[in-house]
Amino acid sequence: MSGTSSVREMYPHAKQPVLQAGAPLAEAHGAVVLLHGRGGSAEDILGLAEAFDMDGLAYLAPQAAAHEWYPSSFLAPRERNEPWLSSALDKVGSVVASIESAGIQRERIVIAGFSQGACLSTEFVASNPARYAGLIAFTGGLIGPVGMDLRHEGNLAGTPALFLSGDPDPHVPWQRVVDSAKELERMGAKVEAVRYPGKPHSVSADEVEHARAMLAGIFSA
Repeated sequence: MSGTSSVREMYPHAKQPVLQAGAPLAEAHGAVVLLHGRGGSAEDILGLAEAFDMDGLAYLAPQAAAHEWYPSSFLAPRERNEPWLSSALDKVGSVVASIESAGIQRERIVIAGFSQGACLSTEFVASNPARYAGLIAFTGGLIGPVGMDLRHEGNLAGTPALFLSGDPDPHVPWQRVVDSAKELERMGAKVEAVRYPGKPHSVSADEVEHARAMLAGIFSA
């Protein structure tokens, strides 16, 4: 096995592109990192930028290798999702670092995603605690098997966190959404969890409007 192939297998997402929409980073007063779901793409999730319709924000969407951030369910033992999960978390970290390098502080950065991307968003924020502008999880929660201790260390210092999910959902049990919301609240986030009975596994217009209202509140301050 060549050294290049070995590195690619250890860090599958490292060289994947990051698409951008909205305001240029140098001119933006805030940024939103958008993480797509399994089988989706950066281009797909960037459609939320138009739906949010917020002036002055930069939207950055990294692309996952093979259109998935990790191969198994987010409820599988974590070792079954390695090294893809660690690579995915590193990729989100590199995008956040690039935004900070452009002069936008973390407290002006929202981390958001759908499904697998929502799980990755939630796990990234909990694993890298700080005061973020916000977390928006469209159908997702903390990563790990049922019965796992979801406790994370650190302080989210009032970060607004919005969980939106259907119940029942074929991939994300509502109880995991609830448990994730409770853990982030324990860490100091200001959490809202909204349950949509019978909603399909997708992002609904009402969820988009709910998220848009949150962004308007954050970035009007």
